[in-house]
Amino acid sequence: MKFFSYESKFSQLLMKLCYACYLNLLWLLCSLPVFTIGASTTALYYASLKVVRGEESYVGRLFFRAFRENFRQATVLWLILLGIGLFLGADGYILYHLRAASAGTAAIFWTLILALVIAVSVVYVIVLEYVFPLLASVSNTNRAMLKNSFLIGTHYLFATILVFAVHFAMFFAVVAVFTPLIVFGEGLCALLSAWVLNRILISVSGTPEDQEEENAS
Repeated sequence: MKFFSYESKFSQLLMKLCYACYLNLLWLLCSLPVFTIGASTTALYYASLKVVRGEESYVGRLFFRAFRENFRQATVLWLILLGIGLFLGADGYILYHLRAASAGTAAIFWTLILALVIAVSVVYVIVLEYVFPLLASVSNTNRAMLKNSFLIGTHYLFATILVFAVHFAMFFAVVAVFTPLIVFGEGLCALLSAWVLNRILISVSGTPEDQEEENAS
């Protein structure tokens, strides 16, 4: 039946869901040491972008190649972002309780400081959304990766909100609706995010063909 043929939209959808499960498993396994989460996430987005572009002949091979090639830079970026995230989280926790225990002028002061930490946290989330997909697409210094992630994220604000919504929806679904959805987890999030970000990443890094020629040289 044409409905079940390989070229049908139904079969292609099933194939994408299988890729999501497979990539999610690879991502989880390669993220277990924690310090490798950056390299694992970069590899996940590299493979996901290939799937979105129809270049996914060997997804596992793509994943591990990107994992090896980007391991050093992705790990450094991840450790920097992890440290910043822990610092912001601790600051937010302390300031929240200081504000709750204060009154009058002190409460206003702690509220303003807490608002500043929240604003910085928004910047942090934007950078976190883009830095690993960007690393999977272009070569640049760590400083430039962090800077460009923020600039791209603020320029394409609607895409930034969509990517955040995808991850939040998956988290909510797994925690509050149907826990077995974790089999899709970050793999499905990355595929959907790659679909949203694909044109953006091509516009900032050149066409996929240009990237292949650059890598070959």
